[in-house]
Amino acid sequence: MSTLPATQSQTPLHAQWRLLRHGAARGAYNMAVDAAILEMVVEGKSPPTLRFYDWEPACLSLGFAQHYADIDLAAQAARGWDVVRRPTGGRAILHTDELTYSVIGPSEEPRLAGGVLESYKRLSEGLMAALKQLGLPVERQPMHDGPPLGDADNPVCFEVPSDYEITLHGKKIIGSAQARRKGGVLQHGSLPLFGDIGRITEILTYPNAERQQQSAERVRARAATVEEGLGRRVSFAEAADAFISALADTLNIEFVEGELSDAEKAATEHWLAERYANPEWTQRA
Repeated sequence: MSTLPATQSQTPLHAQWRLLRHGAARGAYNMAVDAAILEMVVEGKSPPTLRFYDWEPACLSLGFAQHYADIDLAAQAARGWDVVRRPTGGRAILHTDELTYSVIGPSEEPRLAGGVLESYKRLSEGLMAALKQLGLPVERQPMHDGPPLGDADNPVCFEVPSDYEITLHGKKIIGSAQARRKGGVLQHGSLPLFGDIGRITEILTYPNAERQQQSAERVRARAATVEEGLGRRVSFAEAADAFISALADTLNIEFVEGELSDAEKAATEHWLAERYANPEWTQRA
């Protein structure tokens, strides 16, 4: 594995980014807002943005190319949980009792420049600093060499390790993914704050109950919540404040509170209709 050039390991020049703190919303709206900001960033109409948001009701998000058949639709309906398809790859995540962040900016922004792994590694320095600020003794795993890790048929994101994983006592603690458009980068991710991280398996399909139980046990063995690491619950606001402080210090960013522009609001409605609230998109794979 090659190392980054020395110039890329240096602290970037000071920059000002917009900060958005959004409350709980449905999964389709959350994804549409991220897509709208990315669209406006690419057009030069929006600044680099750090956004935090929550989900209500709980929502299962599928990776961009993940099979819709992975969902047990009867179990999902019985629990009243939403389903949405993300613009990013990867496998299923159950969004509830968590902090979700998104980083969106132009591809030439120094903190987002380069390839996916290069920019993810750079951003992960700030994510790790935030978790350490909360009191979690996290580590970043090295890039994996060789064939893909994990079960290729496994539908659960937090059960499968990936390159530069941030871990707590060997367990995955935060899941992140990127989507790139010409001229723009979106990275979003979820930090489970508390709750049973294995409950995602309750609405996924398995050959039998034994396989479902085994999957739930693997998720609990391979992934952690903040509460598990600290022995106490951390609120959405406390976690968000740690992220803001750590990313500001690590990446030399001044965050300025803002709100969605009228153009972003209009683009959000477009993305809802065309994609994220459209069953044809959700069920496309």
